[in-house]
Amino acid sequence: MSLDAAEVERYARHIVLRDVGGPGQLKLKAARVLVIGAGGLGAPLIQYLAAAGVGAIGIVDDDTVSLSNLQRQVLHGELDVGRRKVDSAADAIARLNPHVAVERHALRAGLENVRELIRAYDIVADGSDNFATRYLMSDACFHERKPLVTAAVGPMDASLTTLRPFETAPDGNPNPTYRCLFPEPPEAGTVPTCEEAGVLGAMTGIVGAMMALEVIREIVGFGDGLVGRLLLFDARAMRFETLTYAWDEDNPLNGITSRR
Repeated sequence: MSLDAAEVERYARHIVLRDVGGPGQLKLKAARVLVIGAGGLGAPLIQYLAAAGVGAIGIVDDDTVSLSNLQRQVLHGELDVGRRKVDSAADAIARLNPHVAVERHALRAGLENVRELIRAYDIVADGSDNFATRYLMSDACFHERKPLVTAAVGPMDASLTTLRPFETAPDGNPNPTYRCLFPEPPEAGTVPTCEEAGVLGAMTGIVGAMMALEVIREIVGFGDGLVGRLLLFDARAMRFETLTYAWDEDNPLNGITSRR
């Protein structure tokens, strides 16, 4: 695999970066990334992955574009209202970077298809808007041994982390799972939906771009990733904090009981 003349010019600002360079850009070109959701987080995430030259982007979304999406889902435009989000996203990527292959999955990820979906990709980025999908994706990525970048947003706050629980941490224990961080989902109805509570549009752009950055760092292999670290963003105070979390021996995926 190599870069043609147009790609060398397109990615010139990456290629001169010491932490990326030509070898890193080739890793991006060879990479296959699955994005869950083409909405508030997925829209900027997909844009920056495509602009960075990720070779293949799979998009999982069974929804259509609505007018109320456009305040934050900047991948789509008013002419896309009523279209499938995977189709609108694919057209946007084609306009941005024709070197990127788009694989459309106009469906909802569920127990019956999730492992087969993620098996064909190198890394998964979850920008879904519900706890059930986050737990589903984190469990499936553990079993399929796929790195997972996962984020969640509230009205004016967000969190982001990376999961590699199928690998060993420097202390000799397994890396933590999503269930080490959040053992149980909140009870139904206790967390308001986006429709009920609202969400600050520009904030989803920031967090989606940070997801793309974390995916790129995982692919190229530079910097200190967010494995075992939870990045918190408070948009009201414009404050970032990072909390550390560790493996819980009682978690059901790679805990002591599960490994017997």
